[in-house]
Amino acid sequence: MDQFDRNTHGWLRSKLAMEKLQFRNPNEARFRELSNVALVLLNLAENCSNSLSSLLIYDGGNRESLLHFIHETNCNLQKLDLQLPLDLDDSHLIEKGAKFDLLHVLRLQSYAMVTSEGLKTLGLGLSDSLEELALTKCDVIKRETGFLVELAQSLQNVKTLDLSYNHMLIDKDFASMISSYRELRKPNIRRCSRLTDISLISLCKNCKHLKSVDLLYCNGIWVEGVEFVILNSPELRNVQVEDRKLSEAARRWMASNFIEVQS
Repeated sequence: MDQFDRNTHGWLRSKLAMEKLQFRNPNEARFRELSNVALVLLNLAENCSNSLSSLLIYDGGNRESLLHFIHETNCNLQKLDLQLPLDLDDSHLIEKGAKFDLLHVLRLQSYAMVTSEGLKTLGLGLSDSLEELALTKCDVIKRETGFLVELAQSLQNVKTLDLSYNHMLIDKDFASMISSYRELRKPNIRRCSRLTDISLISLCKNCKHLKSVDLLYCNGIWVEGVEFVILNSPELRNVQVEDRKLSEAARRWMASNFIEVQS
């Protein structure tokens, strides 16, 4: 896979980035902390639109240039990874849902300007294709409870779900949303400090094909909940959890069923 990956370690300049993109046609483009990402996105839309399948932008984004890229590109993006605290808003989500209907992977991190309506509209646009969803450090969970349930109803094909670092996520919302994710394989609720063992019981009852779970640093989850997941998930192969939360029964089961633990 041809890849264009640049950061801001002092040597990248707008002109160089433009020249690079004029002669390359990457499948994957990554931009981290680029002060000139606006110019690069404009050039990317013009020169690499047909082959681009994966795009990552971490910080240094630009609201208008991102919208321009979404409008103008002809690419069939399959993976989109954005960490844009102040540059991502509902207009981007609505456009993405309408334009990138073949998107398989969507990762959104640390965003403050997005609302539940934008996320629900995005979910409707990606209902047939999306298989991996990450909503980490999601401020909208603090502001608007309940929207995760509606979002899940639109995205029932999701197999990998990352809700890590959402400290305000509660059992009621998690249990309600997880009932729509019957095909879920890999949930990540790391550092969701308000979730308790109740959420794990709901997870096991609704998701019968769990392969890997990340439960690290969830202060409300204890030995009994972790044991319930391990003993009631026949396809489980990997658990990430603190060692002190593993009971003797859980340890024996993992040893006899070749389940890997990471702590």
